[in-house]
Amino acid sequence: MMLRAAIAVAAWSSIVMACGDDAHAPAPVCAALQLGVWSPRSQCGPSLDFTPINAYHGDAIADVQVREDAVALINGTCTGTLIAAAAGPVVLTAGHCVALGDSPLVVFNFEDDPDGDPLVTSGTVIERAAAPDYALIDLDALPAVTPTPLTTRPSARVAIIQHPRGRPKQIAVGDMRDACDARMIANDVDTDVGSSGAGVLTESGALLGVHTDGECAADGSGANLGWTAAAILAVSSYLQPADLVDR
Repeated sequence: MMLRAAIAVAAWSSIVMACGDDAHAPAPVCAALQLGVWSPRSQCGPSLDFTPINAYHGDAIADVQVREDAVALINGTCTGTLIAAAAGPVVLTAGHCVALGDSPLVVFNFEDDPDGDPLVTSGTVIERAAAPDYALIDLDALPAVTPTPLTTRPSARVAIIQHPRGRPKQIAVGDMRDACDARMIANDVDTDVGSSGAGVLTESGALLGVHTDGECAADGSGANLGWTAAAILAVSSYLQPADLVDR
């Protein structure tokens, strides 16, 4: 309970910093997507469809309970995923969540009915960029979890396991909408402040990209946006082509 209280205070005290502000403009996306005004929070359709991760019983992605173990709360304000890499597992999050050289607080297993490694650790931001909007965090201690592989193969359905508003871990599922320029992904999965940096997972349980911008609307228009793993790998000196899986 003390850990949850500390995390909650951090999340709400810095919520404005969680995922950018109105000055953070979205990158170009597929013209057919008719996007509206950018917002860090995004409700896709008439209801906000989050499910506490340990109450989720759907089959949108493979091994969801294995994949959720790799998802962490970053500084109480963003989400990240421990990813598999030949150079060693690192946490992948959004670049606008941290600064290069930062030592963010990283919390694993912050969830209702926790069932994994409750590791609270720090790390060092070893890479960061604005376009693509990503950062890599080298952890001081690794949790006892399975890192998530990166992929370039999209699927019809995707899921985002996230910490909306710094709350215990949630999952939202939706349809893949589009991808363009080998950089941006767009989907109709609900997100909120604090969801930035969360991985967009395919049906095979691999990480296709990182959620960075919310542009859905309650009337069902618009889409959520992110940067693909391929775009991140293309500029990263840490990640290598062999880190991508074909599934």
